[in-house]
Amino acid sequence: MADRRMRGVRSLMRGRSGAVRDSPERSMDPRSAGDEPPSPRSHVIDNAIYVNGRRTATPGSLPEAFECLKNTPDSMAWIGFYRPEDAVILNVAEEFDLHELAVEDAIVAHQRPKADRYEDTLFVVLRPARYVDEAEEVDFGELHLFVGRNFVITVRHSEAPDLSQVRRRMEGDPELLGQGPQAVLYAIMDAVVDGYAPVVAGLQNDIDEIEVQVFGNEPGVSRRIYELSREVIEFQRATGPLLGMIEGFIAGAAKYGVDQELQRYLRDVADHAITVAERVSGFRQMLHDILVVNSTMVAQAQNEHMTNLTEASNAQNEEVKKISAWAAILFAPTLVGTIYGMNFDDMPEIHWDLGYPFAVLLMAGVCTTLYVVFKRRDWL
Repeated sequence: MADRRMRGVRSLMRGRSGAVRDSPERSMDPRSAGDEPPSPRSHVIDNAIYVNGRRTATPGSLPEAFECLKNTPDSMAWIGFYRPEDAVILNVAEEFDLHELAVEDAIVAHQRPKADRYEDTLFVVLRPARYVDEAEEVDFGELHLFVGRNFVITVRHSEAPDLSQVRRRMEGDPELLGQGPQAVLYAIMDAVVDGYAPVVAGLQNDIDEIEVQVFGNEPGVSRRIYELSREVIEFQRATGPLLGMIEGFIAGAAKYGVDQELQRYLRDVADHAITVAERVSGFRQMLHDILVVNSTMVAQAQNEHMTNLTEASNAQNEEVKKISAWAAILFAPTLVGTIYGMNFDDMPEIHWDLGYPFAVLLMAGVCTTLYVVFKRRDWL
């Protein structure tokens, strides 16, 4: 089995002149098309050998670390990488007999949070997060861990979390660190989950601001609700699988010889993860409710605007009706006067003694009749 795995890793090494196929997570992520170029900081962050929870050696290179681990009984290697080159990961994979699928996931990145066990090696993917105050947005990272019988390998693909603080904390507690790679895994998961607290506080503050903007009828609030909803959904994807992962670790504690005290620590991390998951779920519901309220208020504003337009149109129609009615009333005497003002010789009424009174009475009668008709129809 090990020989076959080594052949798989070597085939990856030979194939690195081309591109490793994209994982489904990466191929479905539109942001993966613009990946950052390799960073000049792509190197080993720290490299140490521990015996009974105390640092006994700090090898200057990976070959030295491999040799020191082999020659030191009951020792543990803790090697931390930050955006390492593919060849470095493949070299480590061959040395520690890592499974080729886990190695490929570590190289490709863009994985969902998960924990996969390959015989004696546990491969864990975590999604740390940090809240950026200046931009008021959440920055999500990715952290891979290979946890074996006597080694821990961490591969960071982002700035967060700062594992140097985790290492200093563990080195300050040799009794805890002496429990081996499982203790390191606990400490890293604890740091990742604790790092979610500022993110939760930042999102809560953003939601409070959005509520004020919604009821203040500020423009652009719908876009901010949508953007924040996307961040909350991604945060939920990062935190959702954690509880199942931790429960799996606790369930397999007896099989893999995890200390009882360490199991209690893991349960404490699980409690924190539950709290974060509940808050994130609440944020998603709150944003949905805020979006509904905002949509309702926008619809009400549109209805009020349409009502005002309708009222203005009705008032304008009333004025047009009045103008039209008076125009019709005034048109009647104008028509009569125009006809009798043509002065044709063959117009008997012109030479009639009662022609003038008749014309005046005709104009007055027509105007009066039109006035009464328009008045009854509420045109005047």
